[in-house]
Amino acid sequence: MPLIKRIERETRLAQEGKPARIIAKMNALNEAQVIRALYAASQAGVQIDLIVRGACTLRPGVPGISDNIRVRSIVGRFLEHSRVYWFGNNGAPELFCASADWLERNLLRRVETCFPILDAEVARRVYRETLQNYLDDNLNAWELQADGRYRKCAPGNGEPPHSAQMTLLAGV
Repeated sequence: MPLIKRIERETRLAQEGKPARIIAKMNALNEAQVIRALYAASQAGVQIDLIVRGACTLRPGVPGISDNIRVRSIVGRFLEHSRVYWFGNNGAPELFCASADWLERNLLRRVETCFPILDAEVARRVYRETLQNYLDDNLNAWELQADGRYRKCAPGNGEPPHSAQMTLLAGV
């Protein structure tokens, strides 16, 4: 099932009142069809977290369009290259690793690979180390605002500081 079809499935699930969620980590996002599908998913109520290190032409938090989308960028000591896509699939999550960012050139003009992580323990580890770890980062994270500007994230009151890259260096 291609990427757009998985986004559309999450959209349908949300429209049916079922759990629907997308989390994806990549270096860049500009592919128009994917962005339109993500906007439609957001409008249907899908909660979407994107961890996009570099260029991102999607605008999160636009009322009525992308209210349910959050985009964060982690800029730390290391250049990130992991691309991980997670779809909630009504409680039967699917996790993929890939070579492609969600860029027009990668998805439409190159040969790239995307493969599922089928082993449940490995999938939990990839989710924990690559997605949850980066969503929890409050030291090197920047959150993209609806106007295209980034706001630096910081630990909240009583929240411990968390650096995703330092956590990985420490061996999780």
